[in-house]
Amino acid sequence: MSRRLVGSVAATLVMVLVAGCGGSSGADGKIELSLGLFSDFGYDKLIEEYMASHSNIKIEQRKVKMEQHNTQLATQLAGGRGAADIVALEEGVVSQFRASKDKFVNLAEYGAKDLKDQWAGWKWNQGTADNGEFVLGLGTDMGSLGLCYRADLFAAAGLPTDRTEVAKLWPTWADYAKVADQFTAKTPNVKFVDTGRNVYKAILDQTEEGYFAKDDSYIAEKNDKVKTAFDTAAALGTKQQTGALEPFSQDWNVALKQASFATTTCPAWALALIKAGAGDAAAGKWDVTTAPGGGGNWGGSFLAVPKQSKHPKEAYELAKWLTAPEQQKRIFKETGNLPSQPKVYQDAEVQATVNEYFNSAPVGQIFATSAESLKPTYRGTKDSKVGPVFATALTRVEQGKQSAAEAWTQALKEATDAAK
Repeated sequence: MSRRLVGSVAATLVMVLVAGCGGSSGADGKIELSLGLFSDFGYDKLIEEYMASHSNIKIEQRKVKMEQHNTQLATQLAGGRGAADIVALEEGVVSQFRASKDKFVNLAEYGAKDLKDQWAGWKWNQGTADNGEFVLGLGTDMGSLGLCYRADLFAAAGLPTDRTEVAKLWPTWADYAKVADQFTAKTPNVKFVDTGRNVYKAILDQTEEGYFAKDDSYIAEKNDKVKTAFDTAAALGTKQQTGALEPFSQDWNVALKQASFATTTCPAWALALIKAGAGDAAAGKWDVTTAPGGGGNWGGSFLAVPKQSKHPKEAYELAKWLTAPEQQKRIFKETGNLPSQPKVYQDAEVQATVNEYFNSAPVGQIFATSAESLKPTYRGTKDSKVGPVFATALTRVEQGKQSAAEAWTQALKEATDAAK
């Protein structure tokens, strides 16, 4: 899950840090397994059930912020100790950890390749290496993209409020920018979008190659799609149509409560964050529709097993169960995290799901349709180092510290250095 930029919200979750290597056998003779996560994967009830049906297994969750999780995991893998028996790998960094696959169990040794057809093809491929012979992780959710908007603010600006009519306003991101101009002309005291950074990411996530080509060569400086995404987002910032907010930060939550921005890009997992930030007073005022450009993926994770685990077979069996179709469907119904398995997101019950808080939007249908058209962006080994450079550059534009051209020039230089 992006979780994903969601690390800043996960600070509110229970943080349990445990020293030492993976799982072990406790004094009661039970096999102890640890599960290293960021954010909330919706596993609490499932883990209770699993332990109830596996009396010899004791499971502990470790939840920390995403940035902390990634840094700790890299250190633990390098040092050969301290990693959980099962660790979550977020979609944005899975390529980074794939490069260290020698530190992980090849789940194919336990029969994982037999599960391949459960997942969307692109999702399965993201979690494998060596032409599919090495299975690094089993997929959890995915972040197919939608666009969330405040219908009451659209009405105040004289714009349509029905989600079907709103979608017709912005078949492309250029059209989205035109709607921003119309909105600002009528409601100058409200920002059209929370942050240009999310617009930039959404546009870039609709391309098959972004900062890196599929051979892992760095191409940002010559990829016109990166420049187009940057220019579109920077123009919104230059016109002060963005809130210049850190996504999912406390300031973002405050802005939600104050209704100070009207739109935000939203994968399925973000709906819960919007609801939590905006509060009950905004129920029915937010709605969801199709994102400009169609498709796109922001987030989604994998469950992997470090080699240092003392119980790799049991860890694999737990990861297999947590990512099985039945569990993915239950998690979607409870948390809204979209399954990464076609059998599940095409399920009639999933497709019929509506979200009452978002004006009873048919979120199952919206996000499943987005998933069907999704063509994921290739993530380079150093994608997680390059991406923040451009995000920070856009923030400088939004804050009036640099022109778009100056920010772009600086970002290119810094990104080239980060890609080395």
